Amino acid sequence: MSDEFSFLVDSREDAIFRAEVRGWIEANVPRTLLNRAFRIEPAELRPWHRKLYERGWIAPHWPKSAGGMGATLDQQVILYEEMVRVGAPTPYPHGLNFIGPTIIELGTEAQKAKHLPGILTGDVTWCQGYSEPNAGSDLASLKTRAELVGDEFVINGQKIWTTNGHFADWMFALVRTDPTAPKKQQGLSMLLIDLKTPGITIRPIKTIVGDAEFAEEFFDNVRVPKENLLGKLNDGWTVANHVLGNERFATGTPRMAAELIEQTKRMAAATGAMDDAVFRDRLAALVIDHMAVSAYYRHGAQLHGAGKASPAASSVMKIQCGELAQRAAALLADAAGDYGAVYGDVATPDGPVHPTAPTFEARRMSVGSGTTEIQRVILARRALGLPN
Repeated sequence: MSDEFSFLVDSREDAIFRAEVRGWIEANVPRTLLNRAFRIEPAELRPWHRKLYERGWIAPHWPKSAGGMGATLDQQVILYEEMVRVGAPTPYPHGLNFIGPTIIELGTEAQKAKHLPGILTGDVTWCQGYSEPNAGSDLASLKTRAELVGDEFVINGQKIWTTNGHFADWMFALVRTDPTAPKKQQGLSMLLIDLKTPGITIRPIKTIVGDAEFAEEFFDNVRVPKENLLGKLNDGWTVANHVLGNERFATGTPRMAAELIEQTKRMAAATGAMDDAVFRDRLAALVIDHMAVSAYYRHGAQLHGAGKASPAASSVMKIQCGELAQRAAALLADAAGDYGAVYGDVATPDGPVHPTAPTFEARRMSVGSGTTEIQRVILARRALGLPN
């Protein structure tokens, strides 16, 4: 990652930390994981996760009391920048960024003791059970039913478009526990589900990219202990929105755009596109926009961490970072020239670059964690006060 991407002026302490991070990452990241064009399966990523854990850098945003690094925001940004600089992957976010912080804030002591250690070490992989065949962006319309029978919930229904569902050990799932509730957002609860529980059938879903990123799950009289309820009974919408806030800040980051800009520069130098003044102007505009969005993201993350962020802030970041990544993917394809139609790695002096895979990957950002259209509706209601 080029130095112009850094929007921090490091203090003396942070400069020392950056040098330490840079040297350690370069010495320890597996070379086979650098600048991968496609998603890395959890099993292949786990050793890198474990190295970060053993170094104490796996959960910089978690408090020390929960086993995290308790890092300052500047330190968190430095870690992010130095990962991007060399094209190192970050561990999957479902445990570390989505459900982990929610368990820290809303979970029981027993839930924290049971689940947080496995998330930190990477020994336990999580997935998110929200979407259903007829309840995606309109999440409150979900039908999966969980009936409390004695000390267990009995679950029947289906989840779909579950990232890493076929790899995961556990799922945090939003289910309907009171079908008679007057509003569809009411009567929902959040359950932590061991995916090895009898009655669960999991099927992977192959995507246009060619990988099986997603899965669908079928629940047939699946019994889950009552103590796996996260938060209050029938208050799952509150818990889900807490998770979604964390998720949108985690997925709506400038990271992908930063990686693609670096790849674009390498590709443009190799193909001669960098000699074109018009192309350089487009690249410069993208770099400037990335720096602006990065500064906004840092400010929003700081407010989010302090519990002071606007309810619409995560939606702004989700939209801006998704569109920025899509622009960067398009510019990468343009930089490739005749190679822009090649679905495979193209050699450059600084390593291989895949000119087309990012186009597919970036398009997903318009859908995951709530579609761009849904984010704009949220902004209209929460920021502008427009009627439903």
